[in-house]
Amino acid sequence: DARLRYLDDVGLGYLTLDRQARTLSGGEAQRIALANALGSRLVDSMYVLDEPSIGLHARDTDRLLALLHRLRDLGNTVIVVEHDLAAVREADFMLELGPGAGEKGGEVVHAGPPLEAVDTLTGQYLSGAKCIAVPSARRPAGPLWLRVKGATLHNLKGVDVNIPLGTLTTVTGVSGSGKSTLVHDIIYRELERRLHGGHSAKSHLGELVGAVAELSGTELVSDVLLVDQSPIGRTPRSNPITYVKGFDEIRELFASQPLARARGYTASTFSFNLPGGRCEACDGAGHVQVEMVFLADVFVPCDICGGSRYKRELLEVKIHGASIHDVLQWTVEEAITRFRHQPKLGTALWHLHQVGLGYLRLGQPATTLSGGEAQRLKIARELAAAKRKGARKLYILDEPTTGLHLDDVRVLIQVLDRLVDAGNTVLLIEHHLDVIKKSDWIIDLGPEAGDEGGRLVVEGTPEEVAVCQESLTGRYLQPYLESASMGVTA
Repeated sequence: DARLRYLDDVGLGYLTLDRQARTLSGGEAQRIALANALGSRLVDSMYVLDEPSIGLHARDTDRLLALLHRLRDLGNTVIVVEHDLAAVREADFMLELGPGAGEKGGEVVHAGPPLEAVDTLTGQYLSGAKCIAVPSARRPAGPLWLRVKGATLHNLKGVDVNIPLGTLTTVTGVSGSGKSTLVHDIIYRELERRLHGGHSAKSHLGELVGAVAELSGTELVSDVLLVDQSPIGRTPRSNPITYVKGFDEIRELFASQPLARARGYTASTFSFNLPGGRCEACDGAGHVQVEMVFLADVFVPCDICGGSRYKRELLEVKIHGASIHDVLQWTVEEAITRFRHQPKLGTALWHLHQVGLGYLRLGQPATTLSGGEAQRLKIARELAAAKRKGARKLYILDEPTTGLHLDDVRVLIQVLDRLVDAGNTVLLIEHHLDVIKKSDWIIDLGPEAGDEGGRLVVEGTPEEVAVCQESLTGRYLQPYLESASMGVTA
């Protein structure tokens, strides 16, 4: 009984006892481990938690913080990697790294009580010197709508919701209220089926597809895209510049240099995926795989190219004094400066910078990117495609603020606004109250999780949701709307 109570205390009371472990999210698995730790009642131990508030409603975050206090009060040390300001304020000691990201970071900019951080970026948000302001005007809801009637799966029993097209719409509710089921398993799958002729659900892995009695307004949507945090590539050959289609321009630039033309090099010669200019000893990978038989294979730098991926003579061709290997080591911000006279390439790099990825190296292997970085790369590519292919797309994002500092959340909101302003619709599943308050329309599910949830509590503007007595989201949203209207825009 005590173990089950701990599971409920960490916000997992909605899980069924026969739930398969492989269907749990990373946040749910972490909270189960936390419940085990509470049940063991260890003392003089150190607990390290990485973003424990991921996927938690503000109500559940409060419950989680109370449990962390209990762990501390038992005589343990609790170290938390966290961006949620509510969690940061509860800390006894805050260690902030920065001041920027990538090469501009890595320094300790504050070590002490959170409220004593005045001049740091996090400190400015804690003190209210910076904040994400409430928009002065919201996009109107309608006249074009995507209307869902009778959505049914899991704890959803005939739910009707309305999504205004051409807006930033957020689906909210406590963990387990049915948000992912509605958006991913029903709306996304049904739109896939109607627009693409079939859905991508993996039935053999137990991925279910919900049912709807009626879905109207699909003729107003040209395409539906799920922008998730899955990797952009599963091998080190994939990298940011190839993903946004900018590497073709770089190879063309190198091929146009006098030395390259004299030697008969073409753009394909500068590809590390094709024979010609790549190092044939490692097939352009820059490393070789060593089989360890009974142990995991290891990768060591190639002895022939030294990890550069290319033949030595190819590296003699240079732009701004840099070889193609050197260019791939540049950060996005550095490349923008160096290639400022290349409009097409500059546009691709600018989109990467606008989603907060200016610190990434052009050739950084995709396998080293976080889920949040991969998701923002996908958004950058869609921003570039939005101008080329027209609008009327529906973009679906599940918890896009995962792993983001509040200042990065501000940048993300600006990016999503640009997608909407281009004529698209953005549909989010989100708990971050700063994103919720910036939305044009909110669909709040609940009121609780599991069997006590799965119904529409309220839908409308943030101001309308905030005054709904039955909405837990509205209860926590109200102070944000009041404080942000009086704050300083970040």
